[in-house]
Amino acid sequence: MNLKHFFTALALTLCTISAAVIITLNFRPLYYMDMDYYNLSENTGYPEKEIRENYDALIDYNSVFFRDALDFPTLPMSEEGRIHFVEVKRIFVFIQAVLFPLSLIGSLLGIYFLRHQKPAYLKLTSFLNLALPALLGILIALNWDQFFVKFHELFFNNDYWIFDETTDPVITLLPDGYFMHCALMILAIIFLSSLLSFILYRKKTKLR
Repeated sequence: MNLKHFFTALALTLCTISAAVIITLNFRPLYYMDMDYYNLSENTGYPEKEIRENYDALIDYNSVFFRDALDFPTLPMSEEGRIHFVEVKRIFVFIQAVLFPLSLIGSLLGIYFLRHQKPAYLKLTSFLNLALPALLGILIALNWDQFFVKFHELFFNNDYWIFDETTDPVITLLPDGYFMHCALMILAIIFLSSLLSFILYRKKTKLR
């Protein structure tokens, strides 16, 4: 396997991770299901319609195409909360506007190699896509709460992600379990991509 194949495999892995994050972020039915699972309306006192409106406002805000400031329809927000959501948006914008398009270049290389019967990069892509969910899956299974804290400490240089529900009641609408389900969905998408890459690799090598 040459350097071009390695770059292609790495780019495809980045593409998969980016796509998994973007799909999960915009897969609103996951949150709607968790609304029922965690009895959010009953536990928070907010009507389901109001919960959905505020959640949808947050998801819309994180889109790369959304240019306005975050404004919850019915919930107040502290300055620290606003800063945290700005930092979160920067991460999602980076994934959507920078990392994902760049990784598509590697995808084009992958298509080129595949058409020229050089599928070796698919085996490495499968391995890379499998190693990440396996490692993170183990960490999540061992201690989700610790994983959640370490994740925020890694990506944020302040403690604004520790919300006070009296000043930022939106936190009551975002249970930790929802974030765990998002993480599991991302890992599941990456795992399926690994499986598909390996199946395609085996199919192509058998045809040679």
